Amino acid sequence: MSRPSTAIRFLAGAALLAVAACSDSTSPTNREPLPVVRTVQPPDLGTLARAVPGFGGLFLDNGVPTVYLTDVSKRGPAERALSGFAQSRGFSPGEIRVLQGWYAYGDLDRWSQAVSFEAFDQGGVVFVDLDEASNRVLVGVERGASHANITSLAARLGVPAEAIVTRDVDPIQYAATLQDQVRPVVAGVQIHFGNFLCSIGFNAVSGGQNSFVTASHCTNTQGGVEGTQYFQSLSSQPNSFIGTEVADPVYVRGRKGTACPKSRRCRFSDASRAAYAAGVPFTLGGIAQTSGPNNGSLTITGTFNVTSEGDAVVGDIVNKVGRTTGWTQGVVTNTCVNTGVSGSNIVQLCQTFVSAGVGGGDSGSDVFGLTGGNSVRLLGILWGGNGAGTQFVYSPITNVEQELGPLTTF
Repeated sequence: MSRPSTAIRFLAGAALLAVAACSDSTSPTNREPLPVVRTVQPPDLGTLARAVPGFGGLFLDNGVPTVYLTDVSKRGPAERALSGFAQSRGFSPGEIRVLQGWYAYGDLDRWSQAVSFEAFDQGGVVFVDLDEASNRVLVGVERGASHANITSLAARLGVPAEAIVTRDVDPIQYAATLQDQVRPVVAGVQIHFGNFLCSIGFNAVSGGQNSFVTASHCTNTQGGVEGTQYFQSLSSQPNSFIGTEVADPVYVRGRKGTACPKSRRCRFSDASRAAYAAGVPFTLGGIAQTSGPNNGSLTITGTFNVTSEGDAVVGDIVNKVGRTTGWTQGVVTNTCVNTGVSGSNIVQLCQTFVSAGVGGGDSGSDVFGLTGGNSVRLLGILWGGNGAGTQFVYSPITNVEQELGPLTTF
């Protein structure tokens, strides 16, 4: 859904995903490459809800733009609102697929936020999502956790029983080896801080200050600036000191009238910014490229170049490059998910889930969409994944800049 830990598990919105520590114990896994697909900036769902009567969600079904409408005979406004998006994906407006929706997007949004605020206190909740692909509110719970508690909560909040789906899911973990010293510094390579390893998400300039962005939990203290020092790739190497943490907003406690659930601490991104030390060479917009997606290679063969920023929609194919599992690629399964971090009281608001490989040490990685050649669209910062290493979670770039301020990234 689109709205605005150090083990590696994640928790989503009113859902809880377990997070594991930033370590390098996970080995790369070979997988069949997915097709290279270009991403295109999707329309804002809130705007669609206002422009299209009965709009209930937008997603890609095997690449085909698909919408839910509560009245399928009223497809005209949907075709007009989505004509540009459909054409950018190679479809005419008349080829947009319309499905019978039972609930309007505005109602689902209201219900999902209400459930999110309360659900984490039920225990075992991994995430809460307005699921565009099912026209329902989806709640993920750890295996063995009660579904009945969620059903009762929904009833108490006035959410129709048919509008909410509870599913058993794996907890989400933090991802904390591109493992050699690389100069100029590019995104995706290993960084060392304290006793942990993470990855550089992207280089940026903020207020004239040369910087790089990584995960907030890839600092000595998650949330708040304590001046974490970073080395690339290891502090034991000569000339390895590269910078110092300078921006990392504190987490805010939940209260009525806010998106943050009660008894939890929240942010919209697991992101922090470090200032490069004087004289450290880096490539603005550069992301390390390996030989191909999902093959386990950590050998740098080239460089991706960030040429734009944007968001992803459910069904998009996106990518990440990180120190442990290299370049992995997969499908966006959920957007704007309030994600809980296992073993903590942290909820990361409005995060994106991707069905793709991840491992310990990948935290902080860049997430991007391919737009042609070596050009890419920067989408956000990876911060976690499930224990099986088959799903990662990232903070969208809009959330990152909401909290860290405007960033020049290319």
